[in-house]
Amino acid sequence: MAEGSMRQQWVWPAVLVAVVLTAAASLLARELYADERAEAPPSAVLPSEGSLPVSEQPGHRDVRGTQDAIQHPMYETVRQLLQTYFDAINGKNYARWQTTVTADRIKNMPESTWRASYRSTLDGSIVVYRIDTGPADSARVMLRFISKQDVADAPLELPVGCIRWSVIFPMVVEDDVWKLAGGPTGATPQHEAC
Repeated sequence: MAEGSMRQQWVWPAVLVAVVLTAAASLLARELYADERAEAPPSAVLPSEGSLPVSEQPGHRDVRGTQDAIQHPMYETVRQLLQTYFDAINGKNYARWQTTVTADRIKNMPESTWRASYRSTLDGSIVVYRIDTGPADSARVMLRFISKQDVADAPLELPVGCIRWSVIFPMVVEDDVWKLAGGPTGATPQHEAC
């Protein structure tokens, strides 16, 4: 009988430890899974935009945001900056575009190159999925949009008239104003035909 009660004394603490470890592992897994889901935007926040016929693309021209993006304190700043950026491209207004990007981007894309790059482009269905702020007045904006252009003006690797883009735009403060910067995150967007 003493041996049975001795076993019983060891069983309950072992069960309790197992339960606590299982609960902790479950919470950790839940947090990791939530982080992974936050990294990749959902496939269709605005299902009607993705299902529009190609003739109605690129869709709405105003910048919109997911619930996650809208709750970020920088959302309105980001939305206004991106709205001006895309309005400049859609309106073929190089001077306006220059107000949205860093001096380095302007230097790397003079007006003649810019006009040739965007001569037939119309962008729309613009949705901000996530905003991440970083150190020293920097941020990254994850967004999707649709561009429609002449096939001759499409990227060489995807020569189609309608493209669905997933990009990360880096942002920095330059002369006390938020601007869209260049860099590796903005230089390697994911894109597919509409």
